[in-house]
Amino acid sequence: MISGLPIERIQINGRTRVAAVIGWPIAHTLSPTMHNAAFSALGLDWVYIPFAVKPQELPAAVTATRALGIGGVNATVPHKEALVNLVDELTPEARAVGAVNTIIPISNKLVGHNTDVIGFERTLHRAGFEMNGSTALVIGAGGAARAVVFALLRGNARVILLNRTEERAVELLKQVEGDAVAGELNSSEITRWRDQVQLVVNTTTLGMWPESASSPWPAEIPFPSHALLSDLVYNPRQTKLVYQALQAGARFVDGLWMLVYQGAESFRLWTGQQPDEELMYQAANKQLGG
Repeated sequence: MISGLPIERIQINGRTRVAAVIGWPIAHTLSPTMHNAAFSALGLDWVYIPFAVKPQELPAAVTATRALGIGGVNATVPHKEALVNLVDELTPEARAVGAVNTIIPISNKLVGHNTDVIGFERTLHRAGFEMNGSTALVIGAGGAARAVVFALLRGNARVILLNRTEERAVELLKQVEGDAVAGELNSSEITRWRDQVQLVVNTTTLGMWPESASSPWPAEIPFPSHALLSDLVYNPRQTKLVYQALQAGARFVDGLWMLVYQGAESFRLWTGQQPDEELMYQAANKQLGG
């Protein structure tokens, strides 16, 4: 088995293109499973591999990407922001967001993209959520939060950004334009905004396997039943935060779809072909146990 795909279905030769995902840690990633399934379905001579890259080794990894002729790279926690200063060029969207999650090699240059924006927008569209005129509570201020805030403000939503370190949230909002307020992630701030929001987005890793018992939402505060939850954590399939939302009678949108949608856009940028998104979802879902 290679990255979730039966080895008999992979024929690696001197012409095989390699795509990769880099992160630290990386053992939890589902990207190889869904990308390799999509490559196979389209008959493309590509293979997708995960690489565990420590933060201090990221510059060397980018250099290796160039030297080895890697066909495309995805980046996950904690590398998205650091890559902004390591690639040769940035798309306008990646520059505006201040984070890179996809690298495309073009004419001996490494171009940084951010497909998290379109991934998040398409996830909300799938849930039937209208951003325009809404108020969204976004938890976290890392690379994924940058894309989420950018997408929400572009969609004319009001953003309440809460982070354990308020200064980091304030710094993020300095780089965007729109109706947004920063604050510290604590019970008083959540209580302050709870009844005013129509959307809650968790962009942190709180609740991710193996720390599945954690949640960014205080246990003593009921989740707003009128709000839609978008938890970007997809492993486990039902996080503690999703459980809190369901207990309150709220709707939630599957974080796995954002992974699929952002990955499908990366796939299209690398190969010029549109992958089967349903196939990618089913492959990733199967790896998680269905």
